[in-house]
Amino acid sequence: MHIQGKTALITGASRGIGRAIALEFAAQRAGRLLLVARDRALLAEVVAEIQALGVDAIAVPLDLSQPVDVSIAIAQLWRDHGPIHCLVNCAGVAHQSTFLQSRLPQVQEEIAINLMGMYTITRLVARRMVTQREGTIINVSSLMGKLAAPTMATYSATKFAILGFTQALRGELAAHNIRVLALLPSLTDTDMVRDLRWFRWIAPVSSQTVARALVGGLKQDRPEILVGWQSHLAILGHRLVPSAVERLLRWAAPLPKQPRRAYSSLR
Repeated sequence: MHIQGKTALITGASRGIGRAIALEFAAQRAGRLLLVARDRALLAEVVAEIQALGVDAIAVPLDLSQPVDVSIAIAQLWRDHGPIHCLVNCAGVAHQSTFLQSRLPQVQEEIAINLMGMYTITRLVARRMVTQREGTIINVSSLMGKLAAPTMATYSATKFAILGFTQALRGELAAHNIRVLALLPSLTDTDMVRDLRWFRWIAPVSSQTVARALVGGLKQDRPEILVGWQSHLAILGHRLVPSAVERLLRWAAPLPKQPRRAYSSLR
């Protein structure tokens, strides 16, 4: 797929990877970009930057965890700016914690945004793509959708689920001329991860690198786009020696030090 002249809807477009994808699509001369995020002020900044490049951009302040609001917004967008040729599901949140110390509200937020929010908007857009018999759906997963990471249990779970969802949709929607693919970045230097404790020995990539990899993968018609040499090495290693890679992940993870076990003698 070439994005030139197409209308694309990008969620999570106010920052990080979503913002980089929006700017890269603008550089590739997309016809119109519909940018979804919760932060109105940041969205306005991205819209202004894209419009300065001569590409039409529309800000869509929206909370994907509110299905009624999402349904209304998609109907209005399709009426006013449709048809939508490309959907990029990039919105996501990440909370880092050991499983035993995890907090249920944060777990629920990750599932609501990363998984249910993606499901809701994809269902609405895909139904309309079916009627026009054309479309591309890009779901942003992660290397953690292939290799689960200690201290990121819920995030990893949602990213694994995104890959399963993508694979299922690819099979279902192919007959309607709709492509469904997954983008799998490794650790990416965005404001979302700067507050996290990084894994040792992992070199982050830039969001611009991820966006360029997406455009290249679209042109090559790849069903999964893995970003970064470390990601390819990790996947290959896990395929060949899974136990060794899992041990390496434990060593690299920012796990708290385990207290020494105290023994007492019973008399």
